[in-house]
Amino acid sequence: MTAGVLDGKKVASGIREGVAKKTAELKARGVTPGLTVILVGGDPASKVYVGQKEKACREAGFNSVLLEMPGTATQEELVEAIARLNAAPSVHGILVQLPLPGQIDPDSVIAAIDPAKDVDGFHPVNVGHLVAGIPCMVPCTPLGIIRMLETYAIPMAGRHAVIVGRSAIVGKPMAHLLLAKDCTVTICHSRTPDLASFTRQADILVAAVGRPKMITADMVKPGAVVVDVGINRLETGLVGDVDFEAVREVAGWITPVPGGVGPLTIAMLLENTLTAAIRDRL
Repeated sequence: MTAGVLDGKKVASGIREGVAKKTAELKARGVTPGLTVILVGGDPASKVYVGQKEKACREAGFNSVLLEMPGTATQEELVEAIARLNAAPSVHGILVQLPLPGQIDPDSVIAAIDPAKDVDGFHPVNVGHLVAGIPCMVPCTPLGIIRMLETYAIPMAGRHAVIVGRSAIVGKPMAHLLLAKDCTVTICHSRTPDLASFTRQADILVAAVGRPKMITADMVKPGAVVVDVGINRLETGLVGDVDFEAVREVAGWITPVPGGVGPLTIAMLLENTLTAAIRDRL
């Protein structure tokens, strides 16, 4: 048995087409979704990500603005910039590109963003609303994973979902979204003993740990859905947290790296920004 491949590029393309169509309709009524990305310092990887986001925004018809600040910027200067954007009617989404320089506390910066404009879904208010099941801005990567599973009509209700990784960006919000879909959820992490005994129980296995090819074929239940969130740069190229070639011989469905979860993250960022613009108009 060879697993079916969950094509994140294809799903993301459909989402982006839908966003562009709704954006055109919104612009016809006098509102252009606006996203401002703040980049502090010149981290090369961050510049690449920001460039991808800018391109996606332009293609969707958004008003995209990049606010670049020097690596020497203080926390106070960054928070002041965010306050100005919070007050700007033309700005519907604010994204502070991480990581930030060492002199800046990211938690304080995220807390300074208006929760309604927090298109990353990291603000404590949005986190609390997600836990409570209240509509809110949801982190883009886990939201994109749910959309992909829905697109491929993969059953979630009653399934056992195992998440490897407990980050606030992926692991924890992923757990709450899967719970909302009536999954039974287990979160594993670096201190979990006998990790394979948990992963082999998973009907849906989400790997988000940042360790190349950590999930091997013997750790996967036959027929399981395997979602690989990892992006690891090796000399041979990009690989995920899952040993793709080996695991695809066991799994029922699997995401590739690249071309799996990655494109969905930007697509959901666009959708979150559009949602913020529509809510602002109501």
